[in-house]
Amino acid sequence: MDNFKSVKDNLQASLVSTIKSVNRIAAHDLSFQRTIHPDVDERLDQSTERILKLANRILKAAPKPGKDSTPQLEEAEDIDIQWRRIVDVVDATFEKADVALDEYTGLIKRKDPPAEAEKPPPKKAKSASALQPSQRNANITKPQLSFDVPPDNYPTTPWKPILTRKPHAIVPLEESLRMEKKASDGSLQYTHPYETEIQQMKYPERVYQQAEPIKYSPIKESDATWVDTYEGVLDMLKELKQAKEIAIDLEHHDYRTYMGLTCLMQISTRDKDWIVDTLQPWRHQLEVLNEVFADPNIIKVLHGAFMDVIWLQRDLGLYLNGYFDTNFASESLGYQQRSLAFLLKKFADFDADKKYQLADWRMRPLQEEMFFYARSDTHFLLYIYDMVRNELVEKSDRSSPETDLIERVLQKSRNQALNRYEHLSFDDETGGGSRGWYGVILKQPQALSGEQFSVFRAVWKWRDDLARQTDESPSFVLPQQGVWDIARVLPPDLKALHSLIPRHSWQARAAIDGLWKVVQEAQVAGRSGPSLQKFLTSGAKLTANAGKEDSVPDAGLKLEEAEVPTLPRSHLFGDRPISSLWEGAAVATKGQDDYIQLPWQRLYAEKGIELAVRGPPEEKVKENKSVVETPKVQPVEDTEFTLKAGRKRKRLQDQAPENAGQEMDIDDDEDAEEAGEAEESEEAEDTESGSAEDAEGQTSPSEDPSSEPVSSEEKESKKGKKTNQADIPEDLSEGEKEQRIKEERAQKKKERKERQKAKALAKKLAAGGKEAGEAAGDEAEPFDYASAKSILHGKKNAEGSVPGLGKGKTFDPYLKSDGIKGARKAPPIRGGRSATFKK
Repeated sequence: MDNFKSVKDNLQASLVSTIKSVNRIAAHDLSFQRTIHPDVDERLDQSTERILKLANRILKAAPKPGKDSTPQLEEAEDIDIQWRRIVDVVDATFEKADVALDEYTGLIKRKDPPAEAEKPPPKKAKSASALQPSQRNANITKPQLSFDVPPDNYPTTPWKPILTRKPHAIVPLEESLRMEKKASDGSLQYTHPYETEIQQMKYPERVYQQAEPIKYSPIKESDATWVDTYEGVLDMLKELKQAKEIAIDLEHHDYRTYMGLTCLMQISTRDKDWIVDTLQPWRHQLEVLNEVFADPNIIKVLHGAFMDVIWLQRDLGLYLNGYFDTNFASESLGYQQRSLAFLLKKFADFDADKKYQLADWRMRPLQEEMFFYARSDTHFLLYIYDMVRNELVEKSDRSSPETDLIERVLQKSRNQALNRYEHLSFDDETGGGSRGWYGVILKQPQALSGEQFSVFRAVWKWRDDLARQTDESPSFVLPQQGVWDIARVLPPDLKALHSLIPRHSWQARAAIDGLWKVVQEAQVAGRSGPSLQKFLTSGAKLTANAGKEDSVPDAGLKLEEAEVPTLPRSHLFGDRPISSLWEGAAVATKGQDDYIQLPWQRLYAEKGIELAVRGPPEEKVKENKSVVETPKVQPVEDTEFTLKAGRKRKRLQDQAPENAGQEMDIDDDEDAEEAGEAEESEEAEDTESGSAEDAEGQTSPSEDPSSEPVSSEEKESKKGKKTNQADIPEDLSEGEKEQRIKEERAQKKKERKERQKAKALAKKLAAGGKEAGEAAGDEAEPFDYASAKSILHGKKNAEGSVPGLGKGKTFDPYLKSDGIKGARKAPPIRGGRSATFKK
């Protein structure tokens, strides 16, 4: 224990001394010291090399937190590049050392030795649950190198069907192969050679009739024929012509080729299966099978053949006429799943091992398991066709298109057979096309600066060019995540760029010099270019079919010049522009009548009511008009809006309570004025003579908007003048005159109170108040809040208490409150430094 303590103290002292020495030298001074002191340069290199060797030894001996997570440090720059992985290894080392020290010191119980632990159960063989590496990515020569018609990765014209003859034709081949413009973007393409035949075909009557399903033969008791010669294809064709229905499926590969490869074609009749090798040099001669594939009297059954229709055209020159898709049947019948594996289990009780979907079907010869899987996809499919067709016919009502399920499935299959193959495209300016990046950034939007966005586009184009040259898929050259990583990190040197490329992307690693040049040029160009956010919000006309000259976004487009997206009709203002930001000078040239009206203004305008409308901001009120007269508004029934401009309210006559049944109209302004007078105190009424005159309907000078502010001295003088205008005999003395003025004021005050009392009574009667006759001559009693029926004081019983609270008790919402409580004490923080290193 003492030895351990001494070792720990010496190690800790050495580390502290080293750190203090390093901190005395600034990092930016090392280059200067290396220049003026050659011996220092040599010693630093030796120390760096020694530290790197020690670090590599520690990292190799340390416990690994994950698979292949130990970094290799060759230079000092590798520490920054591999910093995250180094931290993970160091953390795992410290954690293991911490646990070991705690066990040694006895702070925690030592774990049992591994030898005494129970042995884990043996792992299952990978072959039983996953593909072998050789099955997923076979190391073979590219079969497309031996094709008689090699693939064209640099097309200059629209794709043309590879047909040389057209069986079962209504329109001859020469007339059916013509150029036309696509409705979506106006680009040129060849027409579907069997378009007329598919549109005019009629399915045989047996498709619309129920029949006894024909049971399949046991798959283990029958054999499949492997077809890898053209003579074998002709022999198979003779037997296929005798069938009424055939089942078809394809196996495709697209990882080690740019366009993709159809590797296998499985065909089954009621009693025989064929597996056709479609990687032979003469594969284009398989168009001879159109004698069956294009025959509308022979039903071709496939499942989910959206891409199979395209692959048959592109690689083999085959077209489907008389096609039935069991996927559409599953959808129309409302099955809980629509996969082929589900149908195989449901109708044939066969468990398909779908792991072989990801297998490399280019390998030859095929392994036994892969051959069996390929055969099973079509061996049971005709029996499934019988079952779902019978169910469709049974549930179909042929009298209505909405309930005619069988016809709906056939029409969907017919439309899918009309799909056409088009070349894989990529526009490096807009990112449009089937190989473009525009759809990727919409699905995975990320914040990229101008430099990052420029590098992203340049690396994407470099990857696509290299994939076309080497006839590899872009994902094989460099995964999509690698493009994102390079764009986000912006590697400062070639070594940092090399660390961002995955190990399996050996083609990108081999061409890293060209990639580094592309990244450098893109960074320089991106400093003045748009960011990703600006590109997406710059008002560009980019669509899903981007790639044309008129679809290229203008990076320098100003906000005022951008096209404003508008709805056909505003939900609030009707047929009005959504925003006036881009109207600019157009607004200034409009007249007063062209201004946007609010909904209630439009409502009154439709009813012929004139409203005061404020003119444009630049129009000022003329100086010779001190008061703007507001036109009178007639009452209009309005049920849509609660705001009722100019509407007159009614009240009872305020002269006498006995005339409460009579109604008279007053203006809203007079109501507001009298309501304000009721709130004034008696002292204010005695001191302000203008209040009495306001009650008579006159307007005080302070209310005139055209008048100027009046001082207190002028108000006092005006008070005297108004008082002298009263009807007082001149022969009275000054004292008698003052007494007369006071009496008149008191009389007006009394009349005002009576009017207020009558008005309050009228409002109470209008609201349906009770005992109006008794309240007509009595003073209004103050409202007793304590005895009122409310949420706090619920319905009381005869004893005067609220039920459930006890006798004489009322509800008190704060009765059960114990006051404000403090927050609970937080639990102590556990962890941190180990108990071993505590002082």
